Amino acid sequence: MLKEKKRILLKVGSNTLTKETDNISRGKIEDIACQIAKLQDTFEFIIVSSGAIAVAKQFVKLESKQEDVFVKQALASIGQPHLIRIYQEIFREYGLLSSQCLLSYSDFEKEESRTNITNTINVLVNNNYIPIINENDTVATDEIKFGDNDKLGALTASLLDVDLFIIATNTNGIYTKSSMEKGTPKTIENVTDFKELNTEVTNSKSSHGSGGMQSKIEAAAVAKKSNIETWIVNGLQDNFIENAMGNKVPFTKIK
Repeated sequence: MLKEKKRILLKVGSNTLTKETDNISRGKIEDIACQIAKLQDTFEFIIVSSGAIAVAKQFVKLESKQEDVFVKQALASIGQPHLIRIYQEIFREYGLLSSQCLLSYSDFEKEESRTNITNTINVLVNNNYIPIINENDTVATDEIKFGDNDKLGALTASLLDVDLFIIATNTNGIYTKSSMEKGTPKTIENVTDFKELNTEVTNSKSSHGSGGMQSKIEAAAVAKKSNIETWIVNGLQDNFIENAMGNKVPFTKIK
């Protein structure tokens, strides 16, 4: 009998995908593809990816106030097909098949939509396609305003009953407040008391993303309700998934 693969939902923020620059890093997407290719016999992957707005900003200047949410929606609309094309090209080089799924928060509120999402993604995964999910930014403004897809990742992880939710970010997990104040960041490696964790968080937004650590903790809380373990890992490093699995790097595990 075939051993069932463990299901991982990987959430990749804009800061990770751009490696904290103003351009999408093809090298980072290659790093993700390379790791998935190596791990695909044991794990099946679903990706929630930000980055559509960051892609569009590389080659578009829209006439309007840049911070206007409708400008960001328009940028997302321009950038999304390019983002998926980059994923598909690079994943194909590693023998991986990928597909695009656009979701909005209201989809999680309707029972029929929840069933449709689950059935569609299960068909994709069972046929070795890696769903690449983003928020449907042209109709929804939630992700643009709140949390850089962290919550979308957590809701999707819960709906699909994944075994592990990995949030790739630009820090070695969550740092203790006192170590941040001293300027010597120290990672909280294992979280068992969730209430205590909230007292450790200093909220700072990321440069491209709309998240920050608070939104990651809120996302982990959503996953925790569904008994899903969350890892907050430094996605800027090469091989970050495999290194976390081998405990070779500091990261935060929320059981």
